[in-house]
Amino acid sequence: MKVMKRKHCTEVKEMALKTLVKRCKGCGICVAFCPKQVLSLDEVGKIKVVDESKCIKCKQCEMRCPDYAIFVEK
Repeated sequence: MKVMKRKHCTEVKEMALKTLVKRCKGCGICVAFCPKQVLSLDEVGKIKVVDESKCIKCKQCEMRCPDYAIFVEK
């Protein structure tokens, strides 16, 4: 008799932090509201993700950004 293993029916993808650098005006609001210091401004004043593994997916950056330059994707 052949035994087949069951696979998971659904795949859960981890959320990812996405930045749209062209939309960013470098105001730093997302950096200021990030409770885990995941974000910073680069040498030209645009947002960059420093360490996404520290992100707690609170979406404060997404909610506060006036230019919709950053978001948490499922």
